[in-house]
Amino acid sequence: MTKRGGKRVGAGRPKGTGKYGFETTQTVRMPVSLIQGIPLYGSKVPAGFPSPGDDYIEKYLDLNQQFIKHPAATFLVIASGDSMIGAGIHSGDLLIVDRSLNTKHGKIVIAAIDGELTVKRLSKVGERLQLLPANPAYKPIDITDTHELVIWGVVTHVIHTPD
Repeated sequence: MTKRGGKRVGAGRPKGTGKYGFETTQTVRMPVSLIQGIPLYGSKVPAGFPSPGDDYIEKYLDLNQQFIKHPAATFLVIASGDSMIGAGIHSGDLLIVDRSLNTKHGKIVIAAIDGELTVKRLSKVGERLQLLPANPAYKPIDITDTHELVIWGVVTHVIHTPD
């Protein structure tokens, strides 16, 4: 009896030459709504008195297209603590961070200072480099030659879950 099927030596696409350049892939289950996009209704929701709205979907919104400009350089992180509440970042918020963006004065960044991660506003005035909190209960962090600073990326969006 002849054996049929199974792996054949040398058959198939060489590793790393697929569409995405990865050696292996894995099937992932996800809701259809994430693939097709989330419905975006044409009417706006007033925060004041209720008013009748249009009951039709204007289009489908793909959150990746809306919020992630550089997918290969983007990651998500959850904020912890209250040092950035003045900037609208609360403990438990989901931060979208883009590593490909240039860090510059005034941007909120994810930084590793001597190996510890933090989210702060970057301040560069002259030669003085600081990481500024957005809560007066915390002091700015002066970055000197004695610190090891690695900027992981720029926070582009904050997803806040209401209480």
